[in-house]
Amino acid sequence: MKFRPEEAGRLSAAIYTTLSALAAGIFFAVTVLTGDYSWVARVGGSVWLFLLSMIILMPTVTPWVRKRLEG
Repeated sequence: MKFRPEEAGRLSAAIYTTLSALAAGIFFAVTVLTGDYSWVARVGGSVWLFLLSMIILMPTVTPWVRKRLEG
């Protein structure tokens, strides 16, 4: 499937949302499998990690995707 440079925003949103959800899921799985954490701590930590990942990945992934699609 070929993407046009105009679709960079939608494609990058799919990429950074997927990566953030994956990071939050891994965090949640690690807290379930190890340690004695409450469900509030597990869910809260997962949400916090998801939000921080979105904040970090949004401004980095979008220009990278746009550059790759244009060149």
